Amino acid sequence: MSTNEAVKNSSVVDNRATADDMKLEVVIIPVADVDRSKAFYTKLGWRLDADFPFDNGFRIVQFTPPGSSCSVQFGQKLTSAAPGSVRDFYLIVSNIEAVREAISSRGVAVSDVFYPGVPGAQFHPEDVNNRLKGAACNRSSYSSFATFSDPDGNRWLLQEVTTRLPGRVASDTTYTSAADLSEALQRAAKAHGEHEKLIGQADPKWPDWYAEYMVREQSGEELPR
Repeated sequence: MSTNEAVKNSSVVDNRATADDMKLEVVIIPVADVDRSKAFYTKLGWRLDADFPFDNGFRIVQFTPPGSSCSVQFGQKLTSAAPGSVRDFYLIVSNIEAVREAISSRGVAVSDVFYPGVPGAQFHPEDVNNRLKGAACNRSSYSSFATFSDPDGNRWLLQEVTTRLPGRVASDTTYTSAADLSEALQRAAKAHGEHEKLIGQADPKWPDWYAEYMVREQSGEELPR
């Protein structure tokens, strides 16, 4: 087999290996005033990745929320969607009250933390009777929300997730911030204390136990005891 044939065949194998690997990387939000929106997302504390204007009037601006692997883009001649027509892109957080406070401290109006009194109430802010104030009972994962909007009315939905449903995380264990990791370590420490009570002695392999607990917690698998 020639070198060129080997490279060609190797390329085919690599393509097959990654054929199902599709990462959502960017979503488009429609805005009326690009500079106003840029100022808003800067104030929100999101990372500015790009602001590229072109001679034909096309302009693209990209921001990334803290800890996110997916970014947002807006600009001029970028989309025909009506400004403000985006509703409820999820922003997943591990401590919704702390994140809500951080957003509010930046001068951005954000709703109180709430949980839906009926399924789907988080998507209908006008249905205030079914938005029950405060975090969900027992702080159950996926159940506590808050919302805020950009100057055009594009609405963002904060959702607190502390334990993933089974199969929702394929392989990688990641944490969006130092605070997120710290809280995961605290949960692991508390659970490990119960583990040591169960075995009746100190666990010399506690780092391994912590690691197993934290990986399983994110992947939604049964937690170690």
